[in-house]
Amino acid sequence: MPPTMMDVLDLWAELGEVEHVSVDFLLPTGLYIQMEVPREATIQHIKQLLWKEAAGYPLFTLLGAMEGHMFECVNQTAVHEELEDETRRLCDVRPFLPVLRVVTRSGGHNERLLDSKIGVLIGKGLHELDSLQDQEIKDFRTKMQQISKEKIQRIQVMSWEEWLRTHFSPQLEVGQVDGMIEKLCEDGIKVTMHYDQSQDTVSVRVDVSCTVRTLLELALRKWANTHGHNNSSCLSDYILRISSKLEILFEEHPLIQYKYIRECLLAQESPHLTVMHSSVLRGMFERELGCIASVCGHKQSNAPLPLPPKKRPPSQMHTCVWDVQSQFKITLVRGIKVNTEESAKVYVRAGLFHGAELLGKPAVSSDSSGRLEHLWNTTLEFDVAVSDLPRMSRLCFAIYAVMDKVKKQPKSIKTPHSKYQTIRKAGKVHYPIAWVNTMVFDYKGLLKTGDVVLYCWSSFPDELEEMLNPIGTVQTNPYTENATAIHITFPEYSQISVIFPPFDKGRGGKKFHIELKEIMDREPLSQLCENEKDLIWTLRYDCRENFPQSLPKLLLSVKWNKHEDMAQLQALLQIWPTLSHRDALELLDFNYPDQYVREYAVNCLRDMSDEELSQYLLQLVQVLRYEPYYDCALSRFLLERSQLNRNIGHFLFWHLRSEMHMPAVSVQFALILEAYCRSSIPHIEVLKKQVEALNKLKAVNALVKTGAVKSKARTKDSHLKEAMLTCLRQSGFTETLSDIHSPLNPSVLLAEVNVDRCKYMDSKMKPLWIVYNNKLLGGETLGIIFKNGDDLRQDMLTLQILKLMDLLWKEANLDLRIVPYGCLATGDHSGLIEVVSSADTIANILKTSSNMAATAAFNKDALLNWLKEKNSGDTLERAIEEFTLSCAGYCVATYVLGIGDRHSDNIMVRSTGQLFHIDFGHILGNFKSKFGIKRERVPFILTHDFIHVIQQGKTANTEKFGSFRQYCEEAYLVLRRNGNLIITLFALMLTAGLPELTSVKDIQYLKDSLALGKSEEEALKQFRQKFDEALRESWTTKVNWMAHHIAHAS
Repeated sequence: MPPTMMDVLDLWAELGEVEHVSVDFLLPTGLYIQMEVPREATIQHIKQLLWKEAAGYPLFTLLGAMEGHMFECVNQTAVHEELEDETRRLCDVRPFLPVLRVVTRSGGHNERLLDSKIGVLIGKGLHELDSLQDQEIKDFRTKMQQISKEKIQRIQVMSWEEWLRTHFSPQLEVGQVDGMIEKLCEDGIKVTMHYDQSQDTVSVRVDVSCTVRTLLELALRKWANTHGHNNSSCLSDYILRISSKLEILFEEHPLIQYKYIRECLLAQESPHLTVMHSSVLRGMFERELGCIASVCGHKQSNAPLPLPPKKRPPSQMHTCVWDVQSQFKITLVRGIKVNTEESAKVYVRAGLFHGAELLGKPAVSSDSSGRLEHLWNTTLEFDVAVSDLPRMSRLCFAIYAVMDKVKKQPKSIKTPHSKYQTIRKAGKVHYPIAWVNTMVFDYKGLLKTGDVVLYCWSSFPDELEEMLNPIGTVQTNPYTENATAIHITFPEYSQISVIFPPFDKGRGGKKFHIELKEIMDREPLSQLCENEKDLIWTLRYDCRENFPQSLPKLLLSVKWNKHEDMAQLQALLQIWPTLSHRDALELLDFNYPDQYVREYAVNCLRDMSDEELSQYLLQLVQVLRYEPYYDCALSRFLLERSQLNRNIGHFLFWHLRSEMHMPAVSVQFALILEAYCRSSIPHIEVLKKQVEALNKLKAVNALVKTGAVKSKARTKDSHLKEAMLTCLRQSGFTETLSDIHSPLNPSVLLAEVNVDRCKYMDSKMKPLWIVYNNKLLGGETLGIIFKNGDDLRQDMLTLQILKLMDLLWKEANLDLRIVPYGCLATGDHSGLIEVVSSADTIANILKTSSNMAATAAFNKDALLNWLKEKNSGDTLERAIEEFTLSCAGYCVATYVLGIGDRHSDNIMVRSTGQLFHIDFGHILGNFKSKFGIKRERVPFILTHDFIHVIQQGKTANTEKFGSFRQYCEEAYLVLRRNGNLIITLFALMLTAGLPELTSVKDIQYLKDSLALGKSEEEALKQFRQKFDEALRESWTTKVNWMAHHIAHAS
C-alpha cells in the first residue's frame, strides 16, 4: 500500500484520495455556511456553488450580485490574501485553514486582478506593501508605476520585428573558431531541416560561414522542389528556429556564430532547424498585445508623456550640511527586549562607517543592568563633524553584554550567546546580543532628525568590526514583536532641514610618480597603507591619464570624512574614462558605497551585451543588498534591461523570487519584482505557470519524504515510487505541470511529464527526477531534478564561474569542452538542476566492470572500455580528445576554486567523451575531514584510469599526456591573468549567506591558488608542483573511491 496521507496539518496534501473538502464560508450578512466543495475546483466555480446554496438562507437578497464580491483567506504564511484571480484552484490557493470570507469588491476590477496576480507571483501580497508606512516605499512605487505605464505604452506601439528580438534573442558564441571545429567543418555542415505543421524533413549541406538568410532561402527552395510547386511566399514570411527550443536564428549572422551550431559540430551531430511561418509568432505577439489591452486599455497612437520635471524646493528651505559646524551626535534613549542575564552589564557601541571604513572612533554607552528594559538617556558623540559626513554614512549599532569570565562548564550546559563571537578583555567576556544599522541621511539626502526605534538582528557574521556589522543591511528587522530594539534620537542642528548638496567642481592634479604602477598592479582586496593612499590621492589626475582601471584603489584612498576631497572626487568622476565592464563590476562592491561612484559604475555597464549581462546577473542581483535606498541606478538599470530582453527578465525574476523568504531583502526585492511585473504584463502568466508547477513538485517531494520516514525498509521503495507516480498522474498535476517554459531555460518548452520515466533519488532530501517530453521536437525527452531541502545557491555560483572560465578560455582560443549544466535556486532551499543527457557517473561505469565494489575502483580499463562501447573508429578518437580537453579544464577549475568532496559519484562522463563534475557543496578549500584528518589530500582529481584514457590505453603514449599537461598549464595561466575578475565575482557574493563564503578570509584561497602575489614564472612553477602532487598521490583518491563504493553498495 502507498503511504498514508500526511497529518491533518496539511489539508491540501496531493494524494487524490479526498476529492471534496469541507469549507466554512463567512458572508458579509453575518451568516456562516459550511459546504463540501471539490478540492480541485476553481475559485469562480466555488463561488457559484456558494451563491446557489446561499439562495436558501435568510438575507440572501442583501448579498447583491455575485460579481461584486470575492473571497478572502489566510494563506500559508499567515497573511490575509484576497482571491481576485478566480481562475486559480482551491488546492493551489492552499488556505491555512479551510475558511473563506466573502468581501465586497472595491475599485477597478482589472487593476485589482493585476495586483492579485503580481502578489501571488512574487510571494508577497501587494497589500502588505500598501500597509508599510514608509514614504520612500510609496515614492519608489509611484515612480515605478509611472515608468511601467510608459514601457507598456511603448510595447503597444512596437513593431512585431522589435518584439521578436526582445523575446527570442539568440545565443551567440564568442572567440574565434578553433582548429578542432575547422577540421570538423572542412566539408561544410549537414543540416536537417524540419517544416512546421509537417512531418517531412530535408537535408542540406552548407558552408558554416553562410548566413541564416542564405540557408532559409535554400531550405524553402528545396521544399518547393520536393513538393512539386513554386513557393510564392515572400522570404520575410518565414523564420528559422532551433527545432528543440524556442530560439530564433536571425538572418544577419553566419551559422558558425551560433552556440547551438558549434555544439552540434563538436558532438558530430546534425543540427536540426525548423522553418516556421511568421504568422505563428505574429499570433503570439497579438495575444500579448491583447493581454496588455485587457489590463491597461488599448494602445495609444501618441508617444507616452515624459515624467514631469522634479520640483526643486527653494534653497532657503534647506541648510547645506557643509555649513553645520557641530560634531555629529545622537541620543541613546533606551533598549527594549534586551534578553540577557540580570548579572550582565549591557552596553551599546555605535560607529560611523562609509562602506567598510570606520570614520573616527566608535562611541560607547555607559553600562546598564536589568532583564529586558534598559534606560540610558545619554548622548553619544562622535569625533566627526556634521559638515564632513559622507552622503552614504551609515550608523552601526551593537548591543552587547559584559560578564565575568566563567569557568569551563560541561557541554550539556549552554552559556548565553555561546554561538557568537566573543571578545575577552581584562578578565571579562563581551557577548554580542544584537546589531542594527541605519543611514544618517534619508533617501532624499536630508539629515535624519527626531525619534527612531530600530529593531535589531540577532544573527552575527563570522567577522565583526569592533562588534559592529557595517556590511549588514540598513533595513530593520521586520519581525518587531520579539526583536530586540533600541530607541535613539537624531538631534536638530538647524531650524530648517539639513541637506547633502550636489558636488562642486574639483581642482587640478599633479605630476606622475613611478611608484604608482606597482600599487595599481595589485589584486582587488589588497590592503593599502596610509602613505600609498596619500600618494594615490596626490597623483589622482595622473591615475586618470595612465591607470584609469585603478579607480577602485583611488576610491579607497579618498578621505571620505573631508567634504573638500569628496567634492574633488565627484569632479574627477565626470571626466574619468569609461572602465571596461569587468573592471566596473568591482565598484559595486560594499567598499564603494558612494552613490555617484555606483552611478558611474552602472553607466560603464550600459553598453554591455545581453549575453555578458546574463553572465554577471547573479552578482548584480546580490549587490542590490548594498544599496541603502530602493530607487538607485542599479535597480533601474536591471529593470530597463530586463524589459528589453525577456530572457534577462526571466532570470532576474527567479534570482529575486528565490530570496523573498529573507527578511532583510523581502521588501526591496518585492518592490523590484512588482515594478518588473507591471512593465511585463504578458510575462506574468508564463511565470505564474512555473511557480504553480514548482509548488506541485514540492508537494510530491513532501509526499515522498513522509513515506520514506514511515517505511524505512527498502522493500517498500516500489510502493513509495508507485505512490509518487499515482500523484503525478492526477489531473490537477498533469494540467499544472504541462506546457510550461523551463525555469532553467525559458526557450525550452516542457510539453508533458513522461510519468513512467520519473523517479525519486535515494539521498536524504529525496530529490525528484522528472522527465519531460519536449514540446517542440517530438520523441525527445528532457530531464530535470527538483531539490527541496538543499541550498543550491553555492552550486549556482560555482557553475556560473565554470561558465565564465569556459568563456575566458574560448577568448584565448582554448575550448576545454566544459559542461556548465543548468542550475537555478527557486526558493528557500529549493531549486532545479538540469539532467545532462547521455551521461553516467564514474562510479556506475566502474561498478558495471566488476562484481565487487572493493575492486571496481582499481580497474583502470573500465573507463576506456566504456568509451569504446559508446564510440568506434574516428568517433572513439574524437571522444578521447573530448575527454582529454574536458579533464584538463576540470582539473584546473577544481584546483583554482578549491572544490572538495570529489568522489566517483559526482564525476560524470558523457558518451561523447566529455568529463564533468557535479555537486559543489564544498568550495574554496573546504575539504571534508574525518577525526580531524583531511580525507582529500590531492589538489585535484587525476587518476591513473583518466591517464589511461588520455594515452589511448598505451602506456608509452607520452605525447598525448604531454599535450594534456600543456592544456592544463595554458588554462591555468588564462585564469590567473583574469584573477581580479574571479576574485571580484566572489567578493560581490559575500552577503548572499552562502555557507562557505561568509568573509574576505574565504576568498584568500583564490589568491593562493592563482598565486596572485607571484610572477607568472613562479605561479607556473607552483602549478606544476601541484600537478605532480596530484599525479603522485592519485592512489589516495582510489582508496577513497573504494571506501565510497563499499559504503554505498546496494
